[in-house]
Amino acid sequence: MGERRVTRRQKSFLHGFVYFDKRRGVMSCLVRDLSDDGARIIFSQSVTIPGNVNLHIPQRDRTFRAKVQWRRGDEIGLALTGMETVNANSQESELIQRVAQLEAEIVALKRTIKQLKREQPAGSGIEAA
Repeated sequence: MGERRVTRRQKSFLHGFVYFDKRRGVMSCLVRDLSDDGARIIFSQSVTIPGNVNLHIPQRDRTFRAKVQWRRGDEIGLALTGMETVNANSQESELIQRVAQLEAEIVALKRTIKQLKREQPAGSGIEAA
């Protein structure tokens, strides 16, 4: 199968935030591939997001309007449709980012707890939380 991208993608490992529902919803993600026209993002688990979102990349101090092109498990391909011109209040933006970061940490901690419970030998005398 031939390459369908117009611009070359760059491998990346950038932390990002996907905003949706008029910036009321936010999810933390990892931006793995980035080009002028699109991005491949990865979440800590399979998620459902609407077809049109805003992708914010703090390390680049840029926010893009984007359209979901494909979904595969915890990965989503985005077509970047333009720069976001409306900037949120910086304190509000920082708070939203912190909440998303804490939600991602909660997911990781729950996963660790499940794994530890599976590894716990039967009759060890330790009660499950």
